Parts: sequence; structure tokens; C-alpha cells
Amino acid sequence: MLSWIALPSSAAYSAAKSAAWALTNALRLQLAEQKTLVTALHVGYMETDMAAHVDGPKSDPAAVARAALDGVEAGRYEVLADAISTRVRAALSGDLTALYPQLTETR
Repeated sequence: MLSWIALPSSAAYSAAKSAAWALTNALRLQLAEQKTLVTALHVGYMETDMAAHVDGPKSDPAAVARAALDGVEAGRYEVLADAISTRVRAALSGDLTALYPQLTETR
């Protein structure tokens, strides 16, 4: 979900994820003509070494892998593997303060 939201502590990582999301969408369009499905997987934190420092809910990597494979099998363009990815994706069409509530505090 860091492709859709930036955290101050991981700004560069979020920027790279955003670029990967844009590339995924471009490749999806480019490869559609040859009937190649490009499925994007979006997930928050998972129980991995990389997220060991995170204090909060994390997804089981096996469950995420199952969701990804189910999504590919179903022909989905995107797989939102957890609740936080679903919430952040839905908030993209709303006011920016839905994603960044701290902005309302700076006015």
C-alpha cells in the first residue's frame, strides 16, 4: 500500500513503489493486446524480516500468496491482499486529508 501513501520515514521507498505501480499500469496496457494479464499485488505489512520492526498488524505471507494466485486465476488486474490496502485504495478518490489526516492539524 506504500505505492499509494507516503510515510515520512519511508518517502523514497514510497516513491519507488509509486513508480512501480505506474509501470505496472503501463505494462498492463501495453501487453493487453497480446492477451497477457498483468496482476498487481498490493499489501501492507507482512510477517517478514523487513517488517520485523513494525509494531502493528501484519499479514501472513502464505495468505498473501494465496490471494495473489487466486487473483491471477480469476483474471483480476489488482489484488488487495489485506484490509489496510483496501482502505488506502478506496481513499485515493477522496480528499487528500483522508489519507493524511495530520494535514488538517497544520492549518
